[in-house]
Amino acid sequence: MTSAQAAQANTGPGSAYLGADELLAGSAAAYDIEVPAALVEAGRSGLAGRVRIRPLTVRDLQLISRAARDSDSLAGALMVHTALQTPELSLPQVSALPIGLMEFLLGEVNRVSGLAVAPAALEEAAEQPIARAAHVLAREFGWTPQQIGELTLGQILLHLQMLREEGGRHG
Repeated sequence: MTSAQAAQANTGPGSAYLGADELLAGSAAAYDIEVPAALVEAGRSGLAGRVRIRPLTVRDLQLISRAARDSDSLAGALMVHTALQTPELSLPQVSALPIGLMEFLLGEVNRVSGLAVAPAALEEAAEQPIARAAHVLAREFGWTPQQIGELTLGQILLHLQMLREEGGRHG
């Protein structure tokens, strides 16, 4: 039996390998999200009610990234529009939501889609040497994240060394 045949024989509930149906099942899930009343009506407390959202798929994100190329706010509105099942809102309606409610819904879409980053993971990433180097280069040269992302590791190290040498001459 080949390794591919063995893996195929071991797919299904309780096996070590997940099957295609199990991997794809998450995209059909729907989540009821309780919306804080303060996000719907200022000064109100408790819960306003709920909405139903679904996780975004890889295909959804590909379409959204193409449609929203240079606009983070459009990308967020498209993400909420695509994920929101109940109530169904048009894109202009989603774009007209109060910013606090929009941010809340976008956070929930990210969470159920597996895109949310835990604060501890964010702190750990910020401590990585490459992240710190990117921050220094952005601050010193005014470079954008895209410009820094196009640099090779060697180029990053060269620029950091040049900054270090300049600092030694001036300080």
